[in-house]
Amino acid sequence: MHRERELKMAAPPDFQLLDLGSVARDVVVTATDERRLTTVYWDTADMRLIRWGCTLRHRAGEGWTVKLPKVEDSALLVRDEHNFPGPPTTPPEAALDLVRAYVRTADVAPVVRMRTVRRAVSVLSADGRLLAEIDDDDVSVHRGRKVTSRFRELEVEMAEAGSDELLAAIVERLRSGGAGAADPTPKLVRALGDTALAPPEVVPESLNGAVSAGAVVRRAIAASVARLLRHDPGVRLGGEPEDVHQARVATRRLRSDLRTFAPLVEEQWASSLSEELRWLAAELGTVRDAEVLAERLQATAARLPAADVEEGRHAADRLVTAVAGAHGGLLTSLREPRYVALLDRLVDAAHHPALTTEADGPARKVLPALVALPWGKLWRDGRRLDVHSPDGELHALRIRAKRVRYAAEAGAPVIGKAAAKFARAVTGLQDVLGELHDAVVAAAWLREHGPGGPATEAFAAGQLWAIEGEVAAQARSRWPRAWKRARRRKRRRWM
Repeated sequence: MHRERELKMAAPPDFQLLDLGSVARDVVVTATDERRLTTVYWDTADMRLIRWGCTLRHRAGEGWTVKLPKVEDSALLVRDEHNFPGPPTTPPEAALDLVRAYVRTADVAPVVRMRTVRRAVSVLSADGRLLAEIDDDDVSVHRGRKVTSRFRELEVEMAEAGSDELLAAIVERLRSGGAGAADPTPKLVRALGDTALAPPEVVPESLNGAVSAGAVVRRAIAASVARLLRHDPGVRLGGEPEDVHQARVATRRLRSDLRTFAPLVEEQWASSLSEELRWLAAELGTVRDAEVLAERLQATAARLPAADVEEGRHAADRLVTAVAGAHGGLLTSLREPRYVALLDRLVDAAHHPALTTEADGPARKVLPALVALPWGKLWRDGRRLDVHSPDGELHALRIRAKRVRYAAEAGAPVIGKAAAKFARAVTGLQDVLGELHDAVVAAAWLREHGPGGPATEAFAAGQLWAIEGEVAAQARSRWPRAWKRARRRKRRRWM
């Protein structure tokens, strides 16, 4: 995998690449031989991949490449690039696996072919490290035997050692030579035009105070479905726990929203969908729980005396194996037809949820009562618990707090700042109870799986257990204050 950080600029036909040797001190600029590239891009008939910001291509002499969007940093286009060997006739299964959430059961086929004449220069440091590469591309776009368009483009790809200052200097030099402003539009989008500029399949709609309650349901479902789809490739790749976390959050929000909006959606439809989401959440949870515990104990180990840090990390190392094993099981589930079918159902639900007639009512009138219901359950349980309550009951309170938070956040685009502030207050309660739960789980794991090896490792594990116990005690003492802030009457006047 290669993380691509590039800046694109249009260039007129008569553009001349000026000397870049003086853009910064102690750099060396070298030119490479002219290359002729033939690239075929594949997509679904409705261009799902490019609409989600992904590309699947085959380039003669290089093989297959999948590019997945990460973040946009100013004018930089940042994408993870994954390369696969294989003949040009059929995309490799491993490449299709990365984009399965977007493609699902649809077929992919060639959509456009590009021929590029590339002239490139490399910017190196004085000691030979690559800092940046500037590609000057003359591109012709082919549909069948016909050339449909031509354009010239500059790509400035920054290497890991390249600085923002160097990028700015290169851009200034290129602009002085006649290049256009930075434009993060990929070549394929320029080649396909308006078709590629269409939004992704699932986009949460903008809301205002005059919308129906059903519009809020659609938006809430769409937001979570989009979250799940965007993090699916990262879940498959592994290595970044945040992807599993966000996918799990998406499934939990969906189930919570279906429960909150129960009067607005058809019962059988919601129940069936929720049951499948429960299965997926459990699959994701196995990995996520192991990741959280591993990260926590590694962080706790860093708090030990210097002489015990390494042994403390060894005590938690077996969780790394547990994460890998759980991830393997998750991948098996994600490659089942059941999961793909669920994704199709979710995409359809984001556009056409099975709504009841009550969903036609104005959101401002319907939603407060729907949020008040989970709040009432949280209020009932919170009133009878205190700092001495059992861990299990406090964990159940945390789950109720999360449902209230999700409900308030779903209604906030219509209800306004009052609901958003209330959601933040409940989040504070959820966070302190989450810290308590995580510390209790970590201490229990250390007690059950404590190492039976060297005494030094066992001693370090004992210290970890003691730290987690102290963290749990502190969180337990803080939760009543968080509960007091969350239940303030002024935060709930909109209900």
